[in-house]
Amino acid sequence: MDGSFDLADLKRRMQGAVSVLKTEFSGLRTGRASIIILEPVTVEAYGSPMPINQVATVSVPEPRMISVNVWDKTLVGAVDRAIREADLGLNPVMDGQNLRIPIPELNAERRQEIVKVAHKYAENARIAVRHVRRDGMEHLKRLEKDHEMSQDEHRQHADSVQKLTDSTIAEIDETLAAKEQEVLQV
Repeated sequence: MDGSFDLADLKRRMQGAVSVLKTEFSGLRTGRASIIILEPVTVEAYGSPMPINQVATVSVPEPRMISVNVWDKTLVGAVDRAIREADLGLNPVMDGQNLRIPIPELNAERRQEIVKVAHKYAENARIAVRHVRRDGMEHLKRLEKDHEMSQDEHRQHADSVQKLTDSTIAEIDETLAAKEQEVLQV
């Protein structure tokens, strides 16, 4: 077998998409306040997108409230907008440089919204995995075209890449199903 094709690298990259998904899912809370909820939020600050924890202190003063203390008062509006536009169903209340974010009670409608967001995250992870697959397949074609790999080796590697893709997508689907069950459980 040819050493210039690295299936382990493709696997690592696909697993990266799965771990990003799990991090995003951990932010989809089921009715309790947690600083993780705001992890996917990026704020337009000083001309570039930044994670919220680089422009503010995020804390949970009570079980159903998140507090965001923005360090630079010129960024309060941007942080407020970023939270509202993050599709988390949160409506911050401004109080000077502090944003208080009540965590809404999870009614059936809110649970469905969370499930929709979860599906969107899962689809983004699937797309990322398919991009990694495409990169791997293009790499294999190049190796065969440059005569660094035989047609049979190409086929074997392509099968491995497809199996890896299928198992990773299956893992994403299982993770989504588990999250959906957790959210819909009353």
